Amino acid sequence: MPEDVPRKRADARRNEQTLLDAAAAAFVTSGVDVPVRDIAARAGVGVGTIYRHFPTRADLIVAVYRHQVEACAGAGPALLAGSASPHAALAAWIDLFVDFLVTKHGLAEAMQSDDATFESLHAYFIDRLLPVCTSLVAAAVSAGEIRADVEPFALMYGTGNLCIGAGRDPRYDARRMVALLIAGLRRDIG
Repeated sequence: MPEDVPRKRADARRNEQTLLDAAAAAFVTSGVDVPVRDIAARAGVGVGTIYRHFPTRADLIVAVYRHQVEACAGAGPALLAGSASPHAALAAWIDLFVDFLVTKHGLAEAMQSDDATFESLHAYFIDRLLPVCTSLVAAAVSAGEIRADVEPFALMYGTGNLCIGAGRDPRYDARRMVALLIAGLRRDIG
């Protein structure tokens, strides 16, 4: 019987991953208020399975958010190791950060609710992503690719502000504006 325990744990992790991926996809298309039955259908499970893993909607939202923050945080070192240059790694990471920001339909409102479950999410977001951004900026500065006065927090904050309202007006392209921001980080050569 002890041999079965790790397999069940791995199965439970896979099930939770499937639920998080399904919930994230549902949040992108329908917002965080999507019916749980729609998430269950996407995941190919019953509604009860979702509630066994995540007793409340807030628990599910927090888990999806944390899962996506971790994916964004983990991508930084991999991009730095595998990109043609530190600036390219920074640009690719900021693009992932934009994906993270613009696909959070309703999350900002949920995080501003009175639900205590959401209180620590912003600090978690900053604690996990700011060090990644800082290391990417430092690498690009060290390589002489970007200006030395780039503050990682200001870069993340500015990127976030450029993403506000993305998708609400077809005349506004948040990704293009962020690309201009990243291009503007380049050191003036001349």
